[in-house]
Amino acid sequence: MFSARTFQVHTERPRARRYPFIAGIELTDVRSEAQIRERTSDLSLFGCHVDTLKLFPTGTRVRMRIAHRGANFAALGTVVYARPNDGMGVAFTKIEQKDQLVLEKWIDELRDEDERRSKGH
Repeated sequence: MFSARTFQVHTERPRARRYPFIAGIELTDVRSEAQIRERTSDLSLFGCHVDTLKLFPTGTRVRMRIAHRGANFAALGTVVYARPNDGMGVAFTKIEQKDQLVLEKWIDELRDEDERRSKGH
């Protein structure tokens, strides 16, 4: 006999360090094809925050494209939170290898910038 247990998952808590990251982003709801073109405010290996007043509901599956410094990143994701007057958090759910390399390069650059700032350079 199995006992049922419920676990609370705190999807708003980041799993990796977030870095300030301003870039253009295009989100497309995979079901309705509705689009939002806005900008990110932070980035991690697992997701990003999107500054927008137009929100997709929590749980919406999206295709996303981010353009930054001549490089492009594409992934599938899910809206993990949507807050009026604040924006949305999107968790990456599927990233192709070439896009994973772009994301890792951006994170490495952001980490290096952050370390230089913290050392006072």
